[in-house]
Amino acid sequence: MATFEFLLQGLWVAAQPMNLLYALIGVTLGTAVGVLPGIGPALTVALLLPVTYQLDPAGSLIMFAGIYYGGMYGGSTTSILLNTPGESASIVTALEGNKMARAGRGGPALATAAIGSFVAGLIATLGLAFIAPYIVKLALVFGPREYFALMVLAFVTVSSAFGDSTLRGLTALFVGLALSVVGIDQLTGQARLSFGVPELLDGIEVTTLAVAMFAIGETLFIAAQGEKGPDKVEAVRGSIWMSKADWARSWKPWLRGTVIGFPIGAMPAGGAEIGTFLSYAAEKRLAKHPEEFGNGAIEGVAGPEAANNASAAGTLVPLLTLGLPTTATAAIMLAGFQQYGLQPGPLLFATNPQLVWGLIASLLIANFMLLVLNLPLIGLWVKLLTIPKPWLYAGILLFATLGTIGANPSVYELGMLLAFGLLGYAMRVFGYPIAPVVVGLILGPLAEQQLRRALAISQGDVSVLFTSPIAAVLLVIAAAALIIPLILRARGRGEVLAQFAANED
Repeated sequence: MATFEFLLQGLWVAAQPMNLLYALIGVTLGTAVGVLPGIGPALTVALLLPVTYQLDPAGSLIMFAGIYYGGMYGGSTTSILLNTPGESASIVTALEGNKMARAGRGGPALATAAIGSFVAGLIATLGLAFIAPYIVKLALVFGPREYFALMVLAFVTVSSAFGDSTLRGLTALFVGLALSVVGIDQLTGQARLSFGVPELLDGIEVTTLAVAMFAIGETLFIAAQGEKGPDKVEAVRGSIWMSKADWARSWKPWLRGTVIGFPIGAMPAGGAEIGTFLSYAAEKRLAKHPEEFGNGAIEGVAGPEAANNASAAGTLVPLLTLGLPTTATAAIMLAGFQQYGLQPGPLLFATNPQLVWGLIASLLIANFMLLVLNLPLIGLWVKLLTIPKPWLYAGILLFATLGTIGANPSVYELGMLLAFGLLGYAMRVFGYPIAPVVVGLILGPLAEQQLRRALAISQGDVSVLFTSPIAAVLLVIAAAALIIPLILRARGRGEVLAQFAANED
C-alpha cells in the first residue's frame, strides 16, 4: 500500500507544469538525437548531460529520464529504416525491421516498435516501482564492507560485460580508477596526482569525461574512417498503422519481451542485448511461421524492442536502489545524479523520497509522451536521417563544446575535453571499451572511502571483508562474473578452432 502512496506522490511531483515541460523537452531531444545514425542512448545521454546542469535537481533528472527513454525509442527508427543499429541492443531490430521496410512495411515495423516499447516501458516501470522498496530495505543493512564488495561487483561486471576482451575491460577500468584519485585526498587533505595544477585539486569532472569519451571520441572515430557510400534510407510507404493481423501477431511478443527483458536488465552484467537476442530466439521458436524470420517477421521486431525497453527500466533497479550502474547509459545517468551531489542508493530513498518517486513516476508520463511523439511525427524523424554525416558530426562537436562551456566555463576544461576525446578515440581504435573508464571515475572515490572505513573499523584487518555474509556473497558473485565469461569465450574459441580443423580435413 505504501508503494501506491509513494507512486501517487511521485505522480503529483511529475505532473507539475514545469516538470511536464522538462519531460516533454527531454523525450523530444532524446528521440531527435537517438534517431540520428550511429548515435545510441549512451552517447545521447552523455551529449545532453550538460543541458540539464543549470536546472533544479528534480526537473533536471526528470528531463534526463526523458532523454534516456527517448534515446531508446529513437534507436529503433535508425535500425528499421537505415539498417544501422545505434547500439548492440538494436541489432536484432535491424534484422527483421529493415527487411520489413524494404518490403514496403516500414510503417507497421515502426508502429510495433513504438507500441511495444510503450507497453514494455509501462509494465517495467511499474515493476521498478514495486521492486525497488524491497531492495532498498535489504540495502539499508549494508555497512562499509558490504558497500565496498558491491563496488567491486560493479567494477568487475562492467569490465567483463563490455567489449570482447575481459583484460581490455579491466585495463579501461584501471584508467578510470587512476583518474578518480586525482585531487584532494578526502581523509588526509593531501593533493594527489595534481602535478601542481590548481584546476586538478577538485578532481576530474565526470561530465567532461563522459561527453569527451562518448561524443568527442565517437565523432573523431567516425571522421577518421573517411568517406563511405551514402546509407540508403528506406522510405515509409503506405499507412503507418498496423493491421488487425499485425496486432494479433504483436501483442504476445510485446508481453513476452517485457518478461524476458526486465529481469535481465536488472541483473549485474545483464545487458539489454542479451534480452533482445533471447526474445528473438523465443519468438522464432514459438512462431507459427518460423520461415518468415529473416524475411521481415513482425514478431522479430515486436519482441526484441519490448525486451530492449523493459531492460532499460530494469537497469534503473540496481542504479536507483544500490547506486550500481550495469550499462554504459546507466553510468552516464549516475554522473547526472552526482553533478547535483546526489548518490543513488537506499539513503536517497530515505532522505529525498519525493525526488526519487517523482523520477519513477515521470517515466510513466515519458512513455505516454513518447508514444504520442513517435507515431504522428515519424515523417519528421525520418527527415533527420537524411542529414549529411559531416554536418551531423560537426554539430555534435559544437554541441559538446558549448555544453561543456555552459557547465564549466574554463579554457582548462576545454583542454580536458579535447584530451579525453583523443583518449576515447584511441581506445576505440584499439578496441578498448569506454564505459569502464566512466564507471571507474564515478565509483572509484566511493569504493576507496568505504574500504578505508571498513579497515579503520577493523584496525587494518583485511579479513573483515570476508567475515560478512553479504560481502562474501557479493565478492563470490564478482569472481564468478570475472571467471565465467573467460571460460565461455575460451570454449567458444575452441569450438571455432575445432570447426576450422574439421573443415581443413
